[in-house]
Amino acid sequence: ACRTVMGTEVFEAWGWRVPFLLSILLLAISVYIRMQLNESPVFMKMKAEGKASKAPLTESFARWDNLKVVIMSLLGGTAGQAVVWYTGQFYALFFLLQMLKIEPQTANLLIAGSLLIGTPFFIFFGSLSDRIGRKKIIMAGCIIAALTYFPIFKALTEYGNPDVFVAQEQNPVVVVADPGQCAFQFDPVGKAKFTSSCDIAKSLLAKRAIPYTNQAAEPGSVAQIRIGERVLPSFEGSSMAAADFKVQSEAFTATLSGALKEAGYPEKADPAKIHYPMVLLLLTLLVIYVTMVYGPIAAWLVELFPARIRYTSMSLPYHIGNGWFGGFLPTVAFAMVAATGDIYYGLWYPIVIAVMTAVLGILFLPETKDRDINHT
Repeated sequence: ACRTVMGTEVFEAWGWRVPFLLSILLLAISVYIRMQLNESPVFMKMKAEGKASKAPLTESFARWDNLKVVIMSLLGGTAGQAVVWYTGQFYALFFLLQMLKIEPQTANLLIAGSLLIGTPFFIFFGSLSDRIGRKKIIMAGCIIAALTYFPIFKALTEYGNPDVFVAQEQNPVVVVADPGQCAFQFDPVGKAKFTSSCDIAKSLLAKRAIPYTNQAAEPGSVAQIRIGERVLPSFEGSSMAAADFKVQSEAFTATLSGALKEAGYPEKADPAKIHYPMVLLLLTLLVIYVTMVYGPIAAWLVELFPARIRYTSMSLPYHIGNGWFGGFLPTVAFAMVAATGDIYYGLWYPIVIAVMTAVLGILFLPETKDRDINHT
């Protein structure tokens, strides 16, 4: 709504802050709701009987019988839930914007539409977990997601920006560089500087979402980008002053953009060629995976731990799982794409984590749907 009212230029300059400021209203509402709630009957009864833990941190993390459940619920539960969640909502949007170059307003509306359609499934899978179990649904969500991410994201490319396929077939891109100059471009806080000729070339191609292959060059040589028959030498920026690097980088970016355009690589997805119903369907499918792993997770975590240390014990796997395993997904995936030139290679991160969670969860975590949550 803000982008539509303000216009894209104003929104991207400063208007994107407005939704964050408006969230103050949501905060006020959530604080009000929280103040009207009582503690759970389980906690109140435990407190009245004097059974509350006097050292919840010690009981949660310093005793192996509980610590192993904490570790397993992280690696065999919330880690997989987190990457499936972040892939379905956040990485999907990142992929539409950065890889397929779909116009931001369109991408956001497509994601919003998929969330609108998929949200009722949170209730469905939460309710289903009360009947058939939490573990079955979460593990199934992780496994199905891991098996289908590659075909789904390749289909998103086919229906969202088909020109990329045509250009890649007619004018393939190759980065010829000394492997020793090529860094793994993991930059979670946006402060790292990648200034070797290889890193400059790969970073620009990755940001433009241009698929490419790698070819080793002589040690110490300056990297090159080959687009079909055309060869563009990169430049070595490691010893350049910041101002000189900026000028050279802008010039090289302009040259590369011109060469890619001549080779048929689109700067943006053509709105007339986007198959909107199919893209929306694929995005909705990704959201349904999210609902499978997220709908039952709160009940499962609550039931895994005794009441006296429940809040402390479940907080660590939930927040580490979502904040670290999920939160780093876009950054890690971009670095993997930049390293390989394969716009789908970043999907290996959520796939590996989801498979790990499925294996550990199936082998080492119990089903809890019939467990009495009053136990202390």
